[in-house]
Amino acid sequence: MTRRDRVSRPRSRVYGRPVVSAREGGAAAAVRYLSGVKGVLFDLDGTLLDHRGAADAAIVAWVSAHCPGHARLDEVAALWAELEGPYLAMWQAGECTVEEQRRRRLRALCEELAVPAPDDLDAAYAVFAGHYRAGWTAYPDAARAIAELEGFTLGVLTNGAQRMQEAKVRAIGLDGLVGPVLTGEVLGGHFKPSPAAYTGAAAALGLAPEEVVLVGDDVDKDVTGPAATGMRSVWLDRLGLERPPAGFPRVTSLSELTPLLRPS
Repeated sequence: MTRRDRVSRPRSRVYGRPVVSAREGGAAAAVRYLSGVKGVLFDLDGTLLDHRGAADAAIVAWVSAHCPGHARLDEVAALWAELEGPYLAMWQAGECTVEEQRRRRLRALCEELAVPAPDDLDAAYAVFAGHYRAGWTAYPDAARAIAELEGFTLGVLTNGAQRMQEAKVRAIGLDGLVGPVLTGEVLGGHFKPSPAAYTGAAAALGLAPEEVVLVGDDVDKDVTGPAATGMRSVWLDRLGLERPPAGFPRVTSLSELTPLLRPS
């Protein structure tokens, strides 16, 4: 999930298959690009679950309690979102534990806000996490889109911590409906956009990469990243940025996915 600027990339080919943007060639081009797909992998945060909404509300609630009357509450959510990627990357690279990256991130936020960090960062993060879990909500289009894909082999490919991501899927009512939850922790330490993450996820579905499409909101991790392995991609542009990388279908809702995979 990201808000950073999308980067246009040149038209490419995936294992001999022309990669054609739905915006460039219409739905028919996207249908041709996705023909032969047998499995669908979904990203989780920002795709099936409104991570940003839950995280924004949770960190504002935490700061409001930790620093009553703080004058920069309007900046808190944006600061927390900016810190998320770099600190998660430290954990994914094996530089620290997931617990340590949480401590570092919370400490960094306090430094940015010029407020004292809590003495017990683990307890402080637990308070944030409680607010965050309370806000876990599936996007309204998620359950129906999954139901409409009966017959496809489904799974979730996400870069979060395994236990937390599994808990999210259960909390939003998709457990048992969307297939296995696959993170770097069960894929040999390989996280998106490592090619091994995509090939490992396809293998977990019992399919070749070129038989699978990944649907997600992050251009680097969910769209351009899989292409090198032969896996296909659909960019879910919930924010309406309208700047897709050249050569990949773009949808603004999961409700647009089924007509591309099951054309009438």
